[in-house]
Amino acid sequence: MQTDKRRQLRDAFGAFMTGVTVVTSRDKAGASIGFTANSFSSVSLDPALLLVSIDKRSANFGNFTECRFFAVNILSEQQKETANIFAQKVEDRFGMIDWHVSENGTPIIDDSSAWFDCALHQVVDAGDHAILIGRVEGFDSTGTAGLGYYRGAYFTPYHNAEALIHRLSVEVSALIELNGQVVMVRQEGNYRLPTRSVAKGSVSDTLNTLMGELGVNASPGFVYSVYEDRQNHKQHIVFLCALPTEAELPTLQNAQWFDLENLSALPIGDSALKSLMNRFVRENAVGNYSIYYGDEQNGAIKQFAS
Repeated sequence: MQTDKRRQLRDAFGAFMTGVTVVTSRDKAGASIGFTANSFSSVSLDPALLLVSIDKRSANFGNFTECRFFAVNILSEQQKETANIFAQKVEDRFGMIDWHVSENGTPIIDDSSAWFDCALHQVVDAGDHAILIGRVEGFDSTGTAGLGYYRGAYFTPYHNAEALIHRLSVEVSALIELNGQVVMVRQEGNYRLPTRSVAKGSVSDTLNTLMGELGVNASPGFVYSVYEDRQNHKQHIVFLCALPTEAELPTLQNAQWFDLENLSALPIGDSALKSLMNRFVRENAVGNYSIYYGDEQNGAIKQFAS
C-alpha cells in the first residue's frame, strides 16, 4: 500500500475509540519486557481467551511470540505516563513504574484498571503484525476508569466532562451499580440518583466529594448521559460508576440500594431521570451501554461499549 494510503488508513482506524494497554512478559534471559498496545479484545468467556497484536518490527517480537506467559494491563486514566514509557524506547522502563509479579512470574503493573495474566494459547500471523491469543489464568479489576485513546490522543472521563460544561449551573450524578442493584437517594417523597452541583473546583472534585458523602469507593467511568434542563437552566452529566469486581454491597450513608428488577415501581418524579433509568435497566441486562445527548425531552442515543 502506498505511504499516503497507509497514513489515511491509520487515521481511519483511529476513529475507533479504544482503551490503552501495556502487554508484559519475560524475555529468554528472564528480564521484564513490555509494549503499549490498543489493539486488544476479549475473545471468549469459555474458555477464557483474549487477544492483542504485536508489530513484527518490534525488538521483542520473538520474545512475545515464543513466551509461555504474558499479561495485558488495562491502564487507568492516571497512567498516561506509563503508556508513553512503554510506547517509546526508554531505558529501564520497569524502574520507572510500580509493579509486581503474578503467580506465573509475569510483570503486573500496579494501579491498572484491570489486568489479565495469560498463557500463550496461539500465535496467528496477520500481515505486518502477529496476533497473540492468550488463555486467561488470572485477572483482577479495580473498578477505576480506564484510559482512552481516540485519533492519536488520550482521553479520560473527567476531561470529557470538563469539556462538556458550558453553563454556570451544572449538576453531576453517579449511577452506581453492583450485582444488579443501584444506588438511589430519597428526596421529598421521590427518588433520584446521588447528585451534586459543580460549584467550585472540577467535575472530578465534585464526584470525589459525592462518593465521600455516600461512603462508597466507586470510580467514575464513562459519561452515560448529558442533557440540559431548559426549564431550570441546568446541565446534567450522569456518570456510570463502578465498584471493584469482588466488592460486596457497602453500607451507604443517606442513600439506599435498590434491585434493578424493582426499579420500575420506585417513585421517580423527574421524567427525564425515569427514562434514563429505564434505559439503564434494559442495557444492563445485555451489558451493552450507550450515551444520551440532548435535553430533558429530546436527544440522541449512541452506543459506546459492548
